[in-house]
Amino acid sequence: MTFVPCLVRSVHGVEIRALTLGHPQLDDYLAFVGARARLNTWLATAYDLKVFFTVVTKEPAQVTTADVFAFLEQQRAPRLGERVVRLEDGESGLAARTIARRLSTVSGLFAYLTARGDAGVVRNPVPRGLSSRQPGRRGRGGVPLVRTPRRLPRVLGPHEVDAVLTALRTRRDTAMVQAMLLGGLRRCEVLGLRLGDVNAGERRLFIADGKGGRQRIVPVSSRFFVALGDYLDDERPRISTTDRVFVVLKGPRRGGPLSAAGLDEILAGARNRAGLARLTCHQLRHTCFTRLREAGMALEAIQAQAGHASIESTRIYLHLANDWLAGEYLRAAASIDAQMNPTDVGVTE
Repeated sequence: MTFVPCLVRSVHGVEIRALTLGHPQLDDYLAFVGARARLNTWLATAYDLKVFFTVVTKEPAQVTTADVFAFLEQQRAPRLGERVVRLEDGESGLAARTIARRLSTVSGLFAYLTARGDAGVVRNPVPRGLSSRQPGRRGRGGVPLVRTPRRLPRVLGPHEVDAVLTALRTRRDTAMVQAMLLGGLRRCEVLGLRLGDVNAGERRLFIADGKGGRQRIVPVSSRFFVALGDYLDDERPRISTTDRVFVVLKGPRRGGPLSAAGLDEILAGARNRAGLARLTCHQLRHTCFTRLREAGMALEAIQAQAGHASIESTRIYLHLANDWLAGEYLRAAASIDAQMNPTDVGVTE
């Protein structure tokens, strides 16, 4: 290996223009990712590659599958001692989701280099999984390199929602939280809203750049539009020249677009004042769709509201909505009882 990966950000104002690691092939890949992915994905890709090539000290063309397995073992190694584990999964190394994401990032790099054909890489050294096929059996069964647990996301209860809304200090903050809590918008979608995307007359928002570049129009409760109108009339600085809806209210960046870090800071303050252990933008989004499902909204409608490419991503709200499962079980149990009762009566007689 002839280089030491060093993550460098080229910034213009508050905007990141380029990410580099000091290797031409890696830097080309980062430019490729930066042109088609969101900022967080771009940053995560750069950091994951930095970690990988810090551990596997080789040129990309020299990396083997054995190196990938060695990296996997190193990532799973205890960080704070064998006896210190996470409560959520009992592991002492990095979380399975983090390791899986890093392997996916590395695999993406080598898929790119293989497709280019000029990097000396002829195959992807990251295996998709370990084969579990046995002679004489059909199918494509396999064991993933990293098994990531599927857990239900946490949602807020009614009292927690009230505590959060009470803890917010500005009308801007209330409007942003309600966009996630009542409309199910993602953090990036809230921050990306432009004045022209707001249709107050029809109580709808146009999401111009959703996840995966998908656009959609979503209805939102009038409560959100009341809070939004109060913010636009009374708080949004008149000096603002941006068409972004949500802007900074104070300080040297007053009137400029609010950043993701700024929104996270707002939620952190509200969480502390509300006395909650956890509060995230995605938690507000999950709460929205769980409540909509509990109120009887069709799963296909929730899929459209959420902007999910696959309805499989939406099915999780069936499990989060407790009344749905209980209702389905009681209906099925009642049907079984109705079928069994005549037989029971006959036996008794």
